[in-house]
Amino acid sequence: MTEAAASALPPEDRAQARRTLAVAGTAHALHDGYTDLIYVLLPLWQGEFGLGYGMLAALRGLYSGMMAVFQLPAGRLAERVDGRIVLAGGTALAAAGYALAGLTGGLIGLCAALAISGAGSGTQHPLASAAVSRAYGASARGPLGTYNFTGDLGKAAIPALASLLLTLMPWREAVWLLATLGVAVAATVLLLMPPMARSGPARSPHRQGGRGHGGFWLLFVIGVLDNGVRTGVLTFLPFLLTAKGASLPTVGMALALVFLGGAAGKFACGWLGARVGVLRTVLATEGGTAACILGVLALPLPALFALLPVLGVMLNGTSSVLYGTVPELTPPDRVERAFALFYTGTIGSGAISPVAYGMLGDQVGAPWATAATAIVALAILPLAFALAPHLTEGRERHV
Repeated sequence: MTEAAASALPPEDRAQARRTLAVAGTAHALHDGYTDLIYVLLPLWQGEFGLGYGMLAALRGLYSGMMAVFQLPAGRLAERVDGRIVLAGGTALAAAGYALAGLTGGLIGLCAALAISGAGSGTQHPLASAAVSRAYGASARGPLGTYNFTGDLGKAAIPALASLLLTLMPWREAVWLLATLGVAVAATVLLLMPPMARSGPARSPHRQGGRGHGGFWLLFVIGVLDNGVRTGVLTFLPFLLTAKGASLPTVGMALALVFLGGAAGKFACGWLGARVGVLRTVLATEGGTAACILGVLALPLPALFALLPVLGVMLNGTSSVLYGTVPELTPPDRVERAFALFYTGTIGSGAISPVAYGMLGDQVGAPWATAATAIVALAILPLAFALAPHLTEGRERHV
């Protein structure tokens, strides 16, 4: 399907587009893998530095917070400097942060290391997404879904590699090796990524009739709510499974099924959105999310296992459609900034929403709080209808 998207480009641009997608996907895999690598290291840091659960959660939040904060500055910097240089520098900075973590002997140094690495990772989402968008122009929706999927590959591969390394060596040496991998990816970006032009090509989708600005903010709200639903459901799912009699290994297997479905959803729904339209795809994924959440609450454990991969597809599928729509609602010279805004909102929602849903769960219980996430998913449907006239497909129906 990536080949089909590339075939829509002029012949001289096809190889460059494929190379851009390959390098951007590699960077995405590394940075998302670095983000989830923390989960593998937290128990080791707890034992070595004597940290409580609150401080461990704060370390994870520090990395995500710095990543969110630096998305906008990265997007603005890329408007003045070749984004390839900014992305390569951010990747090297993320690797340097983990290398520093391997050198630190105390909590303050560990916090500084994670802050540095998180800041470096803040460059990846807006710049790599914009690079793929510019490379494929009006055919970018499917390739952006592929790019989105590569992040899930990194989330699976790098923590797994770290777990293997930790059986062979102390955690500090393992982290240094993974930092070396980051330096190699930074060099790959610098050497192989085509220059990221700061103005869109003629084939890129443009805003029309002044509709793009309002459309972008509708898209932004949908993205914030969608990510909040996803993180809210995942917060309560282990407790719901346990209440149905699932053991700890069974809960782990159930989450793996959700994540596998989520990776498939990210890959498939970007292409589905390109074929059947954003509105229909969002209606299907958000309506399906609400139905699957109700199924999680109602079904017994054996039947629930068959539903979990579908739940993953629905929870994650919308994101690829939304990411692929950002360039359509943005002036070509502001794509990096638009992606930075969008990712800042969705990452921030992923950090705040579990807390909000958790407080609701304390008041009404996990099942009712989970049902609330289904209501929020359904609330996205009218927003999707409001967004449709701002999109190319919606405008064409009104001509």
